[in-house]
Amino acid sequence: MTAVMLTTMVLCFALTISVAVSIGLASVLGIQATNANMLISVKEMFSAINKFPLAAIPFFILAGNLMETGGISRRLVEFAKSIVGGVQGGLPMTCVLTCMIFAAVSGSSVATTFAVGAILIPALVKHGYPTTYAAALQATSAELGVIIPPSIPLILYGVSAEVSIGELFIAGIGPGIFISLALMAFVYVYCRIKGWGKNDGDGRLGFAKATWQAGWALLMPVIILGGIYGGIFTPTEAAAVAVFYALVVGMVVYREISLASLAVVLRKSVLSSAVIMFIIANAGLFAFLITRAGVPDAIGRWLEVVLQSPALFLLGVNVTLFFIGMFIETSAAIIVLAPILAPVAMHFGIDPVHFGMVMVVNLALGMITPPFGVNLFAACTVARVSLDRIIHHLIPFVLVILACLMVITYVPQLSLALRDLLYAK
Repeated sequence: MTAVMLTTMVLCFALTISVAVSIGLASVLGIQATNANMLISVKEMFSAINKFPLAAIPFFILAGNLMETGGISRRLVEFAKSIVGGVQGGLPMTCVLTCMIFAAVSGSSVATTFAVGAILIPALVKHGYPTTYAAALQATSAELGVIIPPSIPLILYGVSAEVSIGELFIAGIGPGIFISLALMAFVYVYCRIKGWGKNDGDGRLGFAKATWQAGWALLMPVIILGGIYGGIFTPTEAAAVAVFYALVVGMVVYREISLASLAVVLRKSVLSSAVIMFIIANAGLFAFLITRAGVPDAIGRWLEVVLQSPALFLLGVNVTLFFIGMFIETSAAIIVLAPILAPVAMHFGIDPVHFGMVMVVNLALGMITPPFGVNLFAACTVARVSLDRIIHHLIPFVLVILACLMVITYVPQLSLALRDLLYAK
């Protein structure tokens, strides 16, 4: 059964069939190979999505789209620009900082790419930056959407590995800020070397004025994260609060969302949510079948024999996940691999929360690496450039994220210090 499933999945990937269909078809053929009852597929697909925390996914997607349409994104950009936009290379730094703030309410890197990129990619091009560089920068910066809480992949890891989502959210703050600072430092130095961005401060609002205009937008992450960490509502309930807040601010305060545009937003959000939930359903069936076949136990025993120390295990996992992330969508990879790898990590004494951050940061790299990087496709769509043209600008960004990943992997306190402080007995 395992051989049939893996062969089918690899063949489907080679034929560029979508990830969800590839995983689902491989699972169905795996069931047929063992002459099992096909009703298993229905039961397990439903069980995979019949989990309350997953309700946060469509809500966060809707919240991100409402922020883009309702003017919240634009005001966050002006606020970020008022902080870092006055130096050479300030506009790329604004892109990174805006994505970091936007990530604190959207939970999705693709939503971040479209919402922030629609504003900043044209602005970067207007200030003399190459369109290909602007697209690569936006795709990379939007990766923060799945690292800084709330994060859809962190929710999926928490559900799959049975780890506290609240603890994962707290653990994501340190790595998210660390990667943001590393990216801002890199673009600052890079722009000075290239001679770009000498006029980035043109048209920049004063800090006080930008803060005043973005007041309602800035209050959103405070309410969402404050409510989660203050125990007022769960991460799932926070997603619904984010939707309500974005809707009220966009329609009543800023008055930039009309009934006609609301219908477009709802349609786009439903389509995006359906795609993700379909992937989760098929990945859940796939995970169930390979677990029943004993694959996780076999992989776990093999890893214990071959990689006999936590450091080697983490290195092996990082190398494996990097290549897996290039070909498999992040959500599907987490759902399939987290139940397999998390128990092995715990066997080596690695905190499951720390391991979750390693997995998510690593697989988030897959969003900006060809051939199936979803952030790349989104950024190229906004910038109207082909994927092959941005690769040479993308490579330095990938190297920066890889360096950050190594620090996050081998300095666990970067992820766990805040968690341990807040959850101290």
